[in-house]
Amino acid sequence: MSVVGLDDRLRLHSSVSLRSERFGALAYSFTTRKLSFLKHPDLVRVVESLDGTRTVAQAIGEVGIDARRSPSFLTALGTLVDSEMLEPVAPETVQPSLHDDTPTAQEPA
Repeated sequence: MSVVGLDDRLRLHSSVSLRSERFGALAYSFTTRKLSFLKHPDLVRVVESLDGTRTVAQAIGEVGIDARRSPSFLTALGTLVDSEMLEPVAPETVQPSLHDDTPTAQEPA
């Protein structure tokens, strides 16, 4: 099993789609055809905030999760890495993800 640390950077794999559900969300990989259940809305919020540019600790903090709950999130994120729903991002290759709405260039006026 993958060990995810608070300083790791992760992002949703480009072939994965999240669908909101009452219980949390479904994650489906169009590459592996795997389906994962994210069974808590807090986990969904953390996963949605992981864009590869912030650390896991930053993502957990930004969505308002108490740091004492981090170990359970690290375990869940490790499972999602193992199932290829999330992918690690090396710090030297950090670039905004496809899910980032931040403008990268100005349009001519």
